[in-house]
Amino acid sequence: MDRRNFTKFALSGLAFSFLSDSMGRAALPTASETLGSKALAPEPTSLAPVPATPRAVAEKPYAPLLERAKAALDNHAHHFELRDRVAIVDFDAPSKDMRMHIVDLIGGQTSSYLVSHGRGSDPAHSGWLHSFSNEPNSLASSQGAFKTGDIYVGQHGRSMRLIGLDAQNNNAESRAIVVHGADYVSEDHVAAWGKCGRSEGCFAVAPHLVPQVLALLGPGRMLYADRLGTA
Repeated sequence: MDRRNFTKFALSGLAFSFLSDSMGRAALPTASETLGSKALAPEPTSLAPVPATPRAVAEKPYAPLLERAKAALDNHAHHFELRDRVAIVDFDAPSKDMRMHIVDLIGGQTSSYLVSHGRGSDPAHSGWLHSFSNEPNSLASSQGAFKTGDIYVGQHGRSMRLIGLDAQNNNAESRAIVVHGADYVSEDHVAAWGKCGRSEGCFAVAPHLVPQVLALLGPGRMLYADRLGTA
């Protein structure tokens, strides 16, 4: 290589080296940028804590179950952005009682409803839930925390899908466990038979109350079903 070409090559290489070094420095944060990294890459917004139990609710018979539900809401916090209301289903109570409670954790208001349990949970149709199951084709109710999903129109009219979040209810979607309306869940049915009819594991409520229940719950909140006698 002659001297002229060598000089030209060397200058070209020097320019490339300078350009590469400049690009590299531009890609790395300066000390001030590092100190101000929160502005460049804001941390994820933390979820609001579950509200304290309102005094109006704390003295209700279902208050201990609500506390268990709130603990589940904390345990599954990453699933829920909506933490203002929860539904609890108190399966210690018989089906003739209004044992589904949608609780406003901020204002303390509660709306209560009749709700069914599954045939597999009460084979003798006593009106009391005797056992839970997560098994397909068990026709039983499952316990634990559910996330409310999409609202759709199916064979029972407007209904809401449920997603099971615990090991004891994680087959809810494949079992088609949902919230829907049913004629066998009503005050008239209870007056005639002393109990509600049984579902196939779904949380069935009175048909005329479906719009209210679905509006209060909406997708993205928690429904928690359990008995205080179970761990």
